[in-house]
Amino acid sequence: MDNLAQVVAALQKGEVVAYPTEAVFGVGCDPDNKQAVQKLLALKQRPVEKGLILIAADYEQLTPYIDDSQLTVEQIKRIQSSWPGPVTWVMPIKAGVPSFLTGQFTTIAVRVTDHPLVQQLCRQFGKPLTSTSANLTGQEPGRTAEEVKAQLGQYLPAILQGETGGRDNPSEIRDARTGKVFRQG
Repeated sequence: MDNLAQVVAALQKGEVVAYPTEAVFGVGCDPDNKQAVQKLLALKQRPVEKGLILIAADYEQLTPYIDDSQLTVEQIKRIQSSWPGPVTWVMPIKAGVPSFLTGQFTTIAVRVTDHPLVQQLCRQFGKPLTSTSANLTGQEPGRTAEEVKAQLGQYLPAILQGETGGRDNPSEIRDARTGKVFRQG
């Protein structure tokens, strides 16, 4: 079984996995599996109120979670012109998106990645993944599979082998409605 198949199988079982992103390794799980998300939050010691980013292979994978009818044509064009790429957009949510994904917000942060391995992973899994940096709170995010294994290996049944996209900084985070930058990329 190749490594990608192993990671997809772990996701299907509700496990948390690690994978390379544009700048650092991320940890993620099935966004529709509450127990998996709770496992991820516990691992990261991350408060549920902060919400999570979803990372996807394409825009269509995000449509069950976002309500782009609340955005103008210009706003949607601005978002889509930055994708695939390292820009995360905070967008309105569809009714029924659970608070374990959105935290205290009525929005959700989403990104269509340009990292070929993550695109492949999301396509094989058939949906987006939650995405947060692969590190314990207060520690440096892992930039190699070995760094992730040293810090988090005991908690992760699978780490997607591969290189990050070579960027220095995590993805920029912007508001879809206003364009305001929440985190510089």
